Amino acid sequence: MADVATTRTVTSPGLVCAHHHLYSTLARGMPAPPQSPQRFEDILKFVWWRLDTALDLDIIRDSARLGALEALARGCTTIIDHHESPNAIEGSLDAIAAGCAEVGVRVICSYGVTDRHGAEGAERGLDENRRFLASGGRGMVGVHAAFTCSDDTLQAAADLATEFDVGVHIHVAEGTVDASAADRVRDLATDKWLLVHGVHLQDDHGLAGTIVHNPRSNMNNSVGYAHPRRFENSIALGTDGIGADMLEEFRLAYAAARHTDVASTPDEIWKWLEHGNSLVPDARNDEVVWATRSLDPWHQAFTTGTTPEQVTVDGRVVWANGRSTVVDEDEIIAKAAEAAQRLFQRMEE
Repeated sequence: MADVATTRTVTSPGLVCAHHHLYSTLARGMPAPPQSPQRFEDILKFVWWRLDTALDLDIIRDSARLGALEALARGCTTIIDHHESPNAIEGSLDAIAAGCAEVGVRVICSYGVTDRHGAEGAERGLDENRRFLASGGRGMVGVHAAFTCSDDTLQAAADLATEFDVGVHIHVAEGTVDASAADRVRDLATDKWLLVHGVHLQDDHGLAGTIVHNPRSNMNNSVGYAHPRRFENSIALGTDGIGADMLEEFRLAYAAARHTDVASTPDEIWKWLEHGNSLVPDARNDEVVWATRSLDPWHQAFTTGTTPEQVTVDGRVVWANGRSTVVDEDEIIAKAAEAAQRLFQRMEE
């Protein structure tokens, strides 16, 4: 007898990942760090900053294509991406946008400006954001985090965002090393900004913008729990590069909230998931047909493995019967595997 859960379907708009790092899609299986991280700053230094310096444009494109493909498989039709590749800056946002467009996923791109590689590196990051936006690319102005940027760089990023009438996409107070971020960007932030993490923000931080909660990443990096319910800001959900399974991120966000406050409800956390569609309204016109009896928050909070049967983006069916309808999945996966090996070799070198 067929499982009743597989014989009924429910339709929803496309899901939105409000914070992703598509360049990290190939990170799975990467070489071990040269030493075991003991704190958040070590994770950045020995893992992610080691990886991002090894990226080139081909690797970036192949990583984006695979990440976009995996997003569709989980009903996510829109990704708000945050990118860094200090040795391959110019054209990097085009590579991401092209990779996602090929697969059929909508992407909002930004390059994470930082002074980690000097003032020249920061200027090149600003130039990439400017070049992409001026060419008609759909994006924001990216900033890594306040603690890796000078005040001048933060001001330049805010000014660039104002010039193009977009927001700034920035990590804020993810770890204690960035605990002073609010004081440094309070006079710059607008309602269009995406404030990612916010773990170590004060309750009355005074920042305008949407806070993007990434519970799985925060647990993985041991930076603490953000307690998003304490903020007056709107809340959205992201993954910080750990895939784009937004229903699973919703479940984890609910469990984390419940762990600290038994009064937390799935309905409240579901609103965080839905807020992604307010950030990118186009996704509301996408359609995901789910193999499930219900998308009620109380049902999904305790249901695992909900899978889409069909995904339509901008009126085009891009996913059906467990596979892409527009690209050769096997080819994308094979090229991504080759790119991963090149990436890992560079990291070892």
